[in-house]
Amino acid sequence: MSWQDIDPFPLRSVFNGVADQVSVAAPPRTGVGSGPLDLRVLELLTARLCHELIGPIAAINNGVELLADEPVLVRGDADPGFMHDAISLVGDSASQAASRLQFYRFAYGFGHGGSMVGSPPNELASRFFEKTRIACDYGESIRVLPLEWQRLACNLLLTGAEVLSRGGSLVVAVKPDGLDLAATGEFAALPPETSAALLLATPVSALTSRSIQAYFTGLLAQSLGCRLVRTEELQRLRLTAIALAS
Repeated sequence: MSWQDIDPFPLRSVFNGVADQVSVAAPPRTGVGSGPLDLRVLELLTARLCHELIGPIAAINNGVELLADEPVLVRGDADPGFMHDAISLVGDSASQAASRLQFYRFAYGFGHGGSMVGSPPNELASRFFEKTRIACDYGESIRVLPLEWQRLACNLLLTGAEVLSRGGSLVVAVKPDGLDLAATGEFAALPPETSAALLLATPVSALTSRSIQAYFTGLLAQSLGCRLVRTEELQRLRLTAIALAS
C-alpha cells in the first residue's frame, strides 16, 4: 500500500480532541491521551500563536500612536514623509498580522471534513513567508492533496522554519516515499529536544515553547497513519511522512 492510499483517520480541530485521534492511530504514549494533560498542548499552541502575532500588532500600535500625535495634527503642518512612513508601518504590519493569523487558522484549526475558507493553503504559505529570510516552495504536487494532508504540509513548513534562524529555503513536495519537506540553510538541524517531540517521545508535561510545534506536527502525521522520518545532511534537513505498515 502506498501512502496516498491511506484513508486518513478523522481529524478534528486542534482544540477539540486531537489526542483522542492519536490513540486510534497507535498505542497510547506517556502524556498523550485524553485528560488534563491535553490542556498543556493547547496552552503552548496558544502561546505560540500569540508570540507570532504580538510583533506586528505592536507595530500597528506604534504607527497609530505616531499618527495620533496631537500637536502635529492640530497645527496641520505634519511632515508628508513622516505621515507616509507612519501609514506604511500600520499597513505593512496589519498585512503581516493578517497573513500569520490566516495561516495559523488553517495549520492549527482546520478540521477533518471541513471546507476551506479564504485563500488556498499554498497562497497562505506564500504570504506567511513573504518578506522573511526564508524562501518557500509549495510544490504543485502538494496543492492537489486533500486538505488534511496540506495541513500536515503547512505544519512541516513551520517545523522546518524553526531550524532556519539565519534564513534559507523550504521545499515541500510529494516524493515516492511520502510527503517530504527539505529545509536548507546554515545550521539546518533539529536539536535533540525537538527531535524527541517530533517522534512523540516527549511526555506532554515536558513540552516547551521550543518543542510544541514539532510535537503537534508529529500528532498530525500519526493521525494520518504516518510516521515522520528525519534525514540530516550538511546544511540540509529532510522530514518525510511515511505510511505506517497496515
